[in-house]
Amino acid sequence: MSDSLDATDRGVLYMLQQNARETTTTDIAQEVDVSPSTVRNRIDDLVDRGVIKGYVPVIDYEKAGFELRILFTCTASKQPTDEFVREILDQHGIVSVRKLLAGDQNLHVEAVGTSTDDVSQIAQTLQECGLEIVRSEVLEEEALQPFDHFGKEVADDG
Repeated sequence: MSDSLDATDRGVLYMLQQNARETTTTDIAQEVDVSPSTVRNRIDDLVDRGVIKGYVPVIDYEKAGFELRILFTCTASKQPTDEFVREILDQHGIVSVRKLLAGDQNLHVEAVGTSTDDVSQIAQTLQECGLEIVRSEVLEEEALQPFDHFGKEVADDG
């Protein structure tokens, strides 16, 4: 099957991005004007094709007891492999790693911690893994939204 997304796929993705946990296939079907079984088949196909890679909760780390959320900008001596990124993700406190294509600063690492001592330990761990920390910043707040080109018009017209 082609990697391109049709209007139904985009509508399904848009609706899932709104609230995948509480949105049913019937809800999506009503919005994109197809049957619930079509929605289920489309979701299965999008998963099989790797378009949908998983479902993860959006966690309020502060409410979960991790008062500090830190963004590290790092330099790895060579372009990091997927295996290296998984190794970083396995370290205590690391919640995301973003590989960058160009420049000396080729990794963004997000970590959460309970204290400045905890964050210092995380930074030391990153350095022991071979990363040079160029900059670290405390994240105050992050606002997210679904990518609006994934079928908002299909869902709104459904």
